[in-house]
This record gives sequence, C-alpha cells and structure tokens, in this order.
Amino acid sequence: MSSIIILGALIFLMVAAYRGMSVILCAPAAALLAVLLTEPSAVLPLFTGLFMEKMAGFVKLYLPVFLLGAVFGKLIEISGFSQAIVASVIRVVGAQRAILSIVIVSALLTYGGVSLFVVVFAVYPFAAEMFRQGNIPKRLIPGAVALGAFSFTMDAFPGSPQIQNIIPTTFFHTTTWAAPWLGVTGSALIMAMGMGYLEWQRRSAFAAGETYGTGHTNELEVSLTASSIPPIVALLPLLIVGGANFAFTWLIPKFYGPTNETLLGGMTTPVVTQIEKVTAIWAVEGALMLGILTIVAFGYRAVAAKFTAAAKSAVDGALMASINTAAVYGFGAVMAALPGFVMIRNALKLIPNPLVNEAITVTTLAGITGSASGGLGIALGSMAEQFLAAAHAAGISPEVLHRVASMASGGMDTLPHNGAVITLLAVTGLTHRQSYRDIFAITCIKTLTVFLVIAIHGITGIV
Repeated sequence: MSSIIILGALIFLMVAAYRGMSVILCAPAAALLAVLLTEPSAVLPLFTGLFMEKMAGFVKLYLPVFLLGAVFGKLIEISGFSQAIVASVIRVVGAQRAILSIVIVSALLTYGGVSLFVVVFAVYPFAAEMFRQGNIPKRLIPGAVALGAFSFTMDAFPGSPQIQNIIPTTFFHTTTWAAPWLGVTGSALIMAMGMGYLEWQRRSAFAAGETYGTGHTNELEVSLTASSIPPIVALLPLLIVGGANFAFTWLIPKFYGPTNETLLGGMTTPVVTQIEKVTAIWAVEGALMLGILTIVAFGYRAVAAKFTAAAKSAVDGALMASINTAAVYGFGAVMAALPGFVMIRNALKLIPNPLVNEAITVTTLAGITGSASGGLGIALGSMAEQFLAAAHAAGISPEVLHRVASMASGGMDTLPHNGAVITLLAVTGLTHRQSYRDIFAITCIKTLTVFLVIAIHGITGIV
C-alpha cells in the first residue's frame, strides 16, 4: 500500500504538469496527500520541516542563477546578438540544419560548465530565431535543447563539470574522467539517435505542411541592427561566460580556501561558508555577471532603449521558473522520506547484475524524485557500498560504476514533473501537450543508451 501511495502521488503530479496545472500548487498537494494517507499526524511537520525547508533551500541557492540567467538571455535578445549569431550560423550550415546547430550550442555550453537552467535561458533566443527563419515548428525547440543540454554533455561525456558527473566521484573515489571510452561511446550513440529522431520529426512536419506557427507566447523581437553586428562580437558574451566559469571554478577555492569565516563589526557571530559547496554556484553567477557586462559594453545603445521592460520580463520569468523547480524539489524530498520509498529502493536491490541493478535503481529514483542529482544522491548514498561489493566480485571497475550511475541519473529524471523540463517549457512559451512528446523521446533514447553501454562493456571490456 505504501508503494502505491508514492506511485499515485507521482502519477497525479505528472498528469497535473502535463495538463498545464500549476506545479507550485500541485507539488505540495501531491506530497501532503501522500503523507496524509501514510501518517496523518506527520502532514504539518513534514510540510514545514521538510517540504518548505527543501523548497526554500533550493531558492536560496539557485534564485540568483535563475535571475542572472534570465537577464543574460534577455539582453542577448534585445541587443541583437542572437540574430547576428543566427544569421552567421545559417549562412555557414544552412537553415535546414538549425536543429543540429542548437544541439551543438547547448552541448558546448553545458560541457563548458554552464548550468542546465542557464543554458535554457541563453540558447532560447538563438533557437527561436533560427527555427523561425528555417520555418521549423517551434514545438521542436525543447527537444533540441534537451538533446544538447540534458543528455550526453550533462553526464556521459568524460570530464563534464556538471553535478551529475561529480556526485559519483565521492562514492567511488573516481574522477570526472572515469570510463572515458564508454562515455564517448555513449555520447555518440545518444547524439546519433537523438538527431535521427529530431530530423525525422522535422521532415514529417514539413511533409504535413507544418511551419514555425503563429500565436506563440514569449516570442522574440527581431533586431534591425543584427546584420551590422560582427559575429565575433555577438559570440563574445558566450565565450566570456564559458571562460569565466572555468576560471572562477579554479580561482574561488584558491582565494577563499576550504572554509571561509566572515565577521564584520555589526555581527556577533561569523558567517561560516564551506567553499566546496558553493564554488560552482558562485562561479556561474560571476561568469553570468561578466557576460551581462560584456553585452552592455558592446551593445549599449540597443540595450539601453529596452532595458527596463526587458529586465522586468526576465525577472518575472526567473521567479516563476525557480519557484516551480523548487516546488518539485520539495516534492522529491517528501517522497524520499516515506516508507514506500524504502520498499521500492529495497526491491531494486534484488536485481543480480550489478551494473543493471545500479542503472535501474538510479534512473527509477531519479524519476520518482524528478531530479537527476537527487535520485543519484539518494541511490548512491544508500547503496554505493553494495554496488561496489557486487562490482568487485564481478571484476567490474569502479570507473564503470561511475559512468553507468552518472548516465542513468539523466534518464527517466525528465518525466513531466522534472524542474528543468518545466523551466524549459516555461522559457520557450510552450506546454507539455505541445512539446513533451519530443522531450520524452530523448529521455527514452538516453535511458536505452545506458543499457547499450553496459552491453558494450560486457562484450568488449572497454572502459
């Protein structure tokens, strides 16, 4: 019964998100209903002490990233930089390859260390203009961004700086470069199958006479000065963000050390900060601020004329996206605390093959929590020693465990209630009904690839 309660809450939230209902309302309702059916007296304590704590903690950490990312994306739009880059890319690769261009741009940003949420804000202006000029249905934009940002560069390609590729290093004592050949092989499979699917959808839409469409929300304004902006100038903000993020990630720990204590004259106790926990966030925030200043410096005239309205629009969108994602994060925390979750986790331990066991466990928990990092952390936090023991008995390297766990976390996490999916659809002005089918297809491809990688390792032994 306890497992049915969790599955019921999950299905309710997925259906609500798919139908366009407010996740901010539905996530706590689903979580608290599950608690009510499990232990009525725990409803209020878990709402205040767990759901709201996790939700507020998420906003505390990531709201500045959402705000800066939204402003960065909006300034790229109104400055005319996005149109200049789109025009240059179309001249080079052709309008018919707009999908490939967006996938590559999303992948480069993600692999460069830019937050997945920030990539959504930064890439959308490019994607909307390229798809409009290429007359490709707008509904395919989320699928293209998901393939580039939410899949292989997030957790499969070796060396990725994303959190999904970092968490396993703590449990398996590996590095982010673990199992490089399996990572590259998996990335190539994901890219090939994902592009094959998206191109098939584009051709089908063209044959049916479907175009970019009209009446969309969150559309962009076409800048009349775009053609006069040199491509290198338009690309400079992205290069600044990527380079600064890399530099700050290295410099911040060097400057502050492992722990920082700040005590000013008006304070009675110092503020103690564990630098390792905030380095990635501070680095992204600093990089985005430099990116914003770069846009203002090189596109001041166009930006100044529209800045007030653009900033208000960006802030409104960032607030909604961050609260939506935080609500889902709180939902996952409550689900993980219920007895049914423990039963599901223990049942998954019965799968004999250690790699298949790990992959199914991680992707299942990621799906239930709606979070790749959340599902990965829960799975490895409770079962890493078991995975290691079983892998050692089977002669499997911890590096393979790392790569399989990392890739599996980015599988079924992108169910309809996933925060990144909700953010992606909100930013692009589309709904689950319009575009989730393509996101789910990419999700299925990503999940399937994990098991293909396991099979390849079993047959060839490559790491």
